[in-house]
Amino acid sequence: MIDTPKSLGNLRHRAERLAQINDTHIAELTAFVNCLRNERGCGDKAPYFDPADGGVGAEVLFILEAPGKKAVDSGFISCNNPDETAKNWLELNIQAKIPRKRTIAYNIVPWYIGSDNKIRSANSDDIEQGWPYLVQLLTMLPKLKIIVLIGKKAQRVASRLRVVRPDLRIMDCPHPSPLYVNNKPENRDILLSALRKIATALD
Repeated sequence: MIDTPKSLGNLRHRAERLAQINDTHIAELTAFVNCLRNERGCGDKAPYFDPADGGVGAEVLFILEAPGKKAVDSGFISCNNPDETAKNWLELNIQAKIPRKRTIAYNIVPWYIGSDNKIRSANSDDIEQGWPYLVQLLTMLPKLKIIVLIGKKAQRVASRLRVVRPDLRIMDCPHPSPLYVNNKPENRDILLSALRKIATALD
């Protein structure tokens, strides 16, 4: 499995990843996405979980806002997607020494929102519609210890998560978008510091 920045921009690598979506550790999550697609009628606008991640064995759940166009194109919520946000996330997790196989990524709104050309920000209705799917997902991750809410939109569900899963540690992290990382030189260090706290909490 190729685990380098933007590797899912390569059609062969994408096909190899797609061939693994029914592997033991990820098959239940693939079925979950297929059910979600049928219920919502959103088709491939709801990307699959990445088999390169920990699947149902994950101990850390990273939650972002909504999948971008590159995630829809690749078919995966993945730090190998061909965009700068995914590249930042992969590199920073490696630097923070968070083992990828102990993590999984999801979105508080698990389907693409926006037009053919541009994603829009998630609103309250979007988050409310996505909430039941997050609650369902949590029942499928028996080894989960930590939920990390990435960015302000995802962080809006923090209080609700503490009610439904008081056994889990809820942590915040800035969003690894180029807009944030490149805005100030110190922002990358702030993000890395947050990830290192997650690594410490995990151990």
